[in-house]
Amino acid sequence: MRPLIFVIIAITALSACSKKSVPSKTSGSKSGSAVPNSSSNTVTGKKENTIVDSVNSVPVAPPAAGALIVIDGYGKILTPAGKLPAGANLKPDYSTMARAFTPQQQANLKARYKTIPPKVLYVPDAYAIKSLKGTHCVYKKKFWYWKKEDGLFYLDQMYYQ
Repeated sequence: MRPLIFVIIAITALSACSKKSVPSKTSGSKSGSAVPNSSSNTVTGKKENTIVDSVNSVPVAPPAAGALIVIDGYGKILTPAGKLPAGANLKPDYSTMARAFTPQQQANLKARYKTIPPKVLYVPDAYAIKSLKGTHCVYKKKFWYWKKEDGLFYLDQMYYQ
């Protein structure tokens, strides 16, 4: 009799603990999905990857996803000048900036960080951080990039020197 009661209690406890309670999602305005400088409430749809205005049901362009890799660590041009945003006032000179890290610099980066970060990024002004030293951004919570005169962000030299 006792083993039967113990088995029933154990099964009941295991079945009760295995149920996960997930809070239901509510519809409404999310603070992270709102378009900057917009006073209307916006909701992100599940099926679409665009932000829809809840009053007019007109799709609105989502904010920029963050940084675009212009030149990777191997010197390859990943974002040509034609694909950069038109209103950003950029003056890239690909002939001088499309250079790879040296083999010694690549070895240093792989040994320290287990990866080779991109050399040049384009970052929208909304994601750039302004400080007394200049305008910078932090890529993948690890690499610091500084804005130069041409409007693009370059990897801080302390990483590969």
